[in-house]
Amino acid sequence: MDPTFNAATRIEDLYLNARLATMVPGDEPYGAVQDGALAVSGGKILYAGPRNRLPDAFRAAARTRDTGGAWITPGLIDCHTHLVYGGSRAKEFELRLKGATYEAIARAGGGILSTVKATRELNEETLLEQSARRLKPLLAEGVTAVEIKSGYGLDLETELRMLRVARRLGEEYPVTVRTTFLGAHALPPEYEGRSDAYIDLVCREVLPRVAEEELADAVDGFCETIAFTPVQVERVFETARKLGLPVKLHAEQLSDQGGAALAARYSALSADHLEYASEDGVRAMAGAGTSAVLLPGAFYFLRETRLPPVDHLRRHGVPIALATDMNPGSSPAGSLLLMLNMACTLFRLTPEEALAGVTRNAARALGLAGRLGTLEAEKDADFVLWDIEEPAELAYRFGFNPCTGVVKAGARVR
Repeated sequence: MDPTFNAATRIEDLYLNARLATMVPGDEPYGAVQDGALAVSGGKILYAGPRNRLPDAFRAAARTRDTGGAWITPGLIDCHTHLVYGGSRAKEFELRLKGATYEAIARAGGGILSTVKATRELNEETLLEQSARRLKPLLAEGVTAVEIKSGYGLDLETELRMLRVARRLGEEYPVTVRTTFLGAHALPPEYEGRSDAYIDLVCREVLPRVAEEELADAVDGFCETIAFTPVQVERVFETARKLGLPVKLHAEQLSDQGGAALAARYSALSADHLEYASEDGVRAMAGAGTSAVLLPGAFYFLRETRLPPVDHLRRHGVPIALATDMNPGSSPAGSLLLMLNMACTLFRLTPEEALAGVTRNAARALGLAGRLGTLEAEKDADFVLWDIEEPAELAYRFGFNPCTGVVKAGARVR
């Protein structure tokens, strides 16, 4: 029970005849409660547990809602997306299938820089409209929180515009948005051959402005042979540290550059991708409390063969989160539910691990574990009702959406 509850507290909604997948770790898989009750007031959960243990004071609710035996999970969290961008890369997809290499496409003006060009050309309202169209299918699947990165501007004004659009999505739609500055994503064309000079721009001009306008909740970088070196990324992290912003890292997607260990040295919220992470890197993450974010959509779309080190992550107790990595080039995915199935079939996660990856562990990867990710007293009343027989069904089936209701901060939004 919430210790702040007293006789004057008004219980606004009481959900009964529900089966709860609380996702609270313990002896029961999924933290499951078969005959559960969920009491909500002031946008917070006051009670989530067995109906027969519901405090008497919570029974006098303003509204009692019979769920008809629905399963209730925490709101889903997509903790790694690039959903604010302009243009499409469908033509490049077609070219790759005809045999063109990524390098050849990039030399012809494709790749990330084609998205940069398209994004730079859009005004804020158009960018907002296009991004909202990508957000809505996630909301329809029960996503109540999403991380959105910049990184397709690679100049001051476009990076700021992307982050403003991300903030506006959180204001105009029923979703918690965490914004991440990803200025060190790729080298813009005007800085070709001058990567250190571009990092100077990021550290001395762009990131301080982002912090001044309070547009970012975290700072990310792409540490890879086709992007930026560990030394360059460390400069970005040092600037973020001085500005009081936590960090995340695209690490070990294509090669082992020591990114996992670098993320750990800066107590990063998460290191993401990780296909080439070594056990030493994983061990460092465990010691630093850094979460792993696995991205099966990119693995599938790029037809990768190197699996992320799931056994190492389990052995060292690193929390495993999952996300869509929604982006136009390597994971044009609009379904977080599909990622559950992909994580199980491609990475051999269990259905329980997969669901934890988009609830409890995803919240941790965004620094929101105190508010979101489990059905517990004092947490935000963000949860989803599902027409399923058991929680494993969310990972077992694909191409369907059994979501029958979404509650955000205590209010029914779907």
